[in-house]
Amino acid sequence: MDEKRSSRRCIKAMSALLAVCLVSLSAAAAESYQPPRLASGKPDFNGVWQVLNNANYNIEPHGGQAAMALREGPVVPVPAKEVLALGAVGAVPAGLGVVEGGKIPYQPAALIQRDKNRQNWLTSDPEIKCYLPGIPRATYMPHPFQIFHNDEALFFSYQYANAVRNIYLTDPGPAPIDSWMGLSWASWDDDTLVIKSSGYNDRTWLDRAGNFHSDVLKVTERFTRTSDHTIHYEATLEDEKVYTKPWKISMPLYKRVGADDRIQQFNCVEYVEELMYGHLRKTPLEK
Repeated sequence: MDEKRSSRRCIKAMSALLAVCLVSLSAAAAESYQPPRLASGKPDFNGVWQVLNNANYNIEPHGGQAAMALREGPVVPVPAKEVLALGAVGAVPAGLGVVEGGKIPYQPAALIQRDKNRQNWLTSDPEIKCYLPGIPRATYMPHPFQIFHNDEALFFSYQYANAVRNIYLTDPGPAPIDSWMGLSWASWDDDTLVIKSSGYNDRTWLDRAGNFHSDVLKVTERFTRTSDHTIHYEATLEDEKVYTKPWKISMPLYKRVGADDRIQQFNCVEYVEELMYGHLRKTPLEK
């Protein structure tokens, strides 16, 4: 018995050591990586990129569940009647989360509002109505986005809802109006592309789980090439109306290659016409 325990301890120790070595090797490889560069010598971020995580369901760590919209069941919560027919297609996959530290530092009143958002997901999530996603949510939706840039211009094109961002290369000052995608400008920190954004409205969410912000949100994104096919992405969110302190998300972005190196149209405005305006038909369709 003692020999078995000793063997298990040895295997666990070796596994932990191997994990540390792999992380160290990965970090060393990222530090020594030399990215393709523009004429100015700055890293080249051109390409189509996409996440491989479940952050759009919930940026905090979460387990799988039967649906985003639930109701009380005889033993455990079950899907709401509006989404019951979706079955497994409407289920929520588990996610490790992308929030550093695991939890968003909400103020008490804001946490109550987050929970209300979650309960009213079917009628409140802007994604359901094809509203523009805002930043940082546009980055980790289940749709790719394309970066176009040279030394004189920087432009992001998103497959979801045909959203775009035209990034200023010098500080333009305060945003003249609030908007869904905000006003953004870029600078460089050595080989890291830094984008600061503000001027948001308060109508976008951070995910399907009701995590949200106010109209004073400021986002600082950092893009760092770590290999020919990966970017390390970070975003720091500041909002004194909603959070107790600034907080950060981070994740890898993966480059699409070959024939998949393109974005398609996902013009969801027309897909939600029945949802938004079907009741205005002379003879509304049966719900």
